Formats: sequence, C-alpha cells, structure tokens
Amino acid sequence: MRRRDFITLLGGAVICPFAARAQQPATPVVGFLGGSSLAERRPMLASFRQALAEGGYVVGQNVAIEYRWADGQYDRLPTLAADLVRRQVAVIVAGDGLSALAAQAATTTIPIVFSTGIDPVQGGLVTSLSRPGGNLTGFNLIAGPLQAKQIGLLHELVPAAKIIAVLINPNNANAEHDAATVQDAARAIGLRLLVTRAADENDFATVFATLAREGAGGLLVKSDIFFTSRRDQIVALAARDAIPLMSFWREFPLAGGLISYGPSVSAAYRQIGVYTAKIISGAKPGDLPVMQPTTFELVINLKTAKALGLEVPLHLQQLADEVIE
Repeated sequence: MRRRDFITLLGGAVICPFAARAQQPATPVVGFLGGSSLAERRPMLASFRQALAEGGYVVGQNVAIEYRWADGQYDRLPTLAADLVRRQVAVIVAGDGLSALAAQAATTTIPIVFSTGIDPVQGGLVTSLSRPGGNLTGFNLIAGPLQAKQIGLLHELVPAAKIIAVLINPNNANAEHDAATVQDAARAIGLRLLVTRAADENDFATVFATLAREGAGGLLVKSDIFFTSRRDQIVALAARDAIPLMSFWREFPLAGGLISYGPSVSAAYRQIGVYTAKIISGAKPGDLPVMQPTTFELVINLKTAKALGLEVPLHLQQLADEVIE
C-alpha cells in the first residue's frame, strides 16, 4: 500500500468516530424551577427522580437536571425562568404555582410540567384539565371539596369555636378565590369565617393580634410556599396564643401544629416525574391530562392537642396516617 493511501485510510479511521459522535443526540436537560429552596423540597425531589428513572431517564446517565431556586424571593422567578429558556432545556418542571406562572410567561414552546396549588384553569395555566392544550400540564394539588373537609375536621376538634380564621397570602393569585371557598364551607356548618392576610413576616403579628381580638377558635393556614417556608414562626405564634392550627401540609404538625389534611406533595412530585419522562420521550404536554389527588393524608399532633386542652376523638386517631405523640 502506498504511503499516501495509508494516510488517507488512517485519516478516515480517525475522523469517522468523531463524526459519529457529533451525530449522537445530546443528553436532555430538565430545568427545575422552584419558589422555595432545595432544603425545603429535597424529600419530594427523591420521588421525582425515582419516577424519572422508572421512565427510563437516570440523572447522571442519560438526563441532567439544572435547578433554579428563588429561596422565597418570588420576584426572582421570572429571571430564573428566562435563564432556563436561554439554556434551551428540554422540559421545565415548575415545583409550585408561582413558578408555573413564571415559566408560562417565559416560553410558549418549551414543555412545562407543574405541581401547583393554584387552580390550573382559573389561574390560566391550561384551558381544561382533561385537554390542557398548549405547552403545559402537570398535577393540581388542591381539589375543591378539600376545603370543607378541613373546616369540618377543625370544627370537630374545637366544637365550641364559633369563629374560625383562615390565613391567605394576598400575593397568591388564587388567594381570594380560596378564601371564598372556605367561607362557603364555614357557613354551611354555622361558623363565622375570619379572613386574615400575610404577605411578609411583619404581617404575622397583626394576624395573631386580630385572632385574639376577634376570639378565633382555630386557624386554617392556606396552601402557600411562603407560609410553608415560615411554618416554624407561624406554629410558634399559634402555640403562644393557644390557637389550634390546621394546615394542608404535614410539615406543620411535624413542627408543632395541631393537624394537617391534604394531598401528598411527594406523590405529586412523583407524578410530574412520570410526565417529564413521557415528554422527553416525545409526548406532547397538551395531550396529557392534568392529574388531581385521589388520596389525602391526615396527620395529628397529640402532644399539641394535649397542650391546648383538646380531646382528639378516637376515630380520628384511627383514621390518621400519622399520629405524633
């Protein structure tokens, strides 16, 4: 073989692997946008990654995740969402309602999978739950009948109470609608509902002063990532003033609140992991129906009940998914 032919053959042998490698698809990147923090969501993220893996995508092998956390500073979410769009991620996962709204405003083409306590239809995320349309789908954490169940449980624990308060965040797009729903539930069982509002930590003192002045017998803390991130402060104030505290999320009774009743966030994160894997594989978000919770968790803190002088009926203890003693 002539030297020139050998060099040509060798060059082809060297060049071809690089050419083949360049044609291989790049590892898809999932952009995860959250209004809270990594520490706050770490337990739920394990469920998300597990579902992603079961769908064929293992982080570090054939998929990557880039996280963007607002750490409770919600005004940062639009910038963080825009950053993920510039990164040209394959999918944006929005871990809460405000993140979903920010992602929606940032792109109409990149698929978005959300977990939200904001009503997806009323909040403008999707056109319908069964056929979302557009580039969004996900999991709707809050179902309408849940409000009535929560008020009923709180009333059962504090039967002498005539006034029940609800705490909402006026910065939450669904806050006033939620307050109206709770109002209807309270009225149906003969209770007066006191609506209180807190948009930052400075508002909590005013809220609890109002509860004391009005003689509220209990407080329902609405679903909001701001409240969840400040649960220790809210629980401490409720304990100081002997206010029975009901919440959506188990983190509150774990921190010393009285009771929680709501959907499992870990189950929601698992579902958005399933949907994320499907979308990476080619499914269109607009064809995937928005999922809703079918099971709810009841957590009761008996130690807190004793401190408040409340008797927890045995049937509630038996129904509870977790009883803290």
